Formats: sequence, structure tokens, C-alpha cells
Amino acid sequence: MSAQATARVSTARAYPAPAARPQPAAAPRLRLVRAPQTARTRVPFVLACMAVLAVALLSALLLNTQMASGAYEEYSLSNELGRLDQDAKDLRAQLDQKASPAQLAAAARALGMVPADGTGWVRVADGTVQGSPAPAPAG
Repeated sequence: MSAQATARVSTARAYPAPAARPQPAAAPRLRLVRAPQTARTRVPFVLACMAVLAVALLSALLLNTQMASGAYEEYSLSNELGRLDQDAKDLRAQLDQKASPAQLAAAARALGMVPADGTGWVRVADGTVQGSPAPAPAG
């Protein structure tokens, strides 16, 4: 055998027949991919956050102002209630003083009334007078 024949035989033995070789997997299909979009600006998001923060601060300020105003009004009304309560107590004291027996007798004398000497009752069933009523003396 010649050198060429030996090379062919060794080559034939070294590599299996083409039918025996495994077939490579089908190549994936390529598709067109768009380029990534440019990054969006964050300005609208930052402005929205600042607007929310401003609204929250403004509402807290208004709420605080309303509460302070309510506290002043409550203090004023509390003072007025105390003053009116004291006036009512003073008027009750004056009424009690004027309703005392000595003050009632003095007011009755000022009106020309005289004390009665005796008391009597009229019985409605038969129209009789009971007790010892006497006419008051002329004043």
C-alpha cells in the first residue's frame, strides 16, 4: 500500500461516515430589535412630588390656623359664659333677698297693705266661713 492509500484508510477510520454524524440543531430565527428609547426626563415626576408636598404643607398650615382661631373663640366664649354665670348667681341672690319675709312686709307696707288680725277659710261645699277672720284696721 502506498502512503496515499494508508492516509485514506486512516482518514476514513478517524471520521465516521456522514450519515452517522449528529445533525446540528436548527439555527434560531433572528428578529429585528429596536434600539432602546432615550431615558425620559424626571422633571414631571419631581414637579408632581413638589406639588403634593406643597399642597400637604398648605393644608397643614390652614388647619393649624383654623384650630388657633377656634381656640381663641373658645377662650372668648368661655369668658363670656363665666361672666353670664356670675350674673345669674347675682340675680338669684337679689331674688332671694327680695323674697325674704322682712323685705316682703316692707314692700307690702309701701303699697298700703296692713297685716291681717286673723285668718279664715271658706268651705266651698256649704259656703260657710271658718276660723276667726276680722277686718283689717284702716291704715
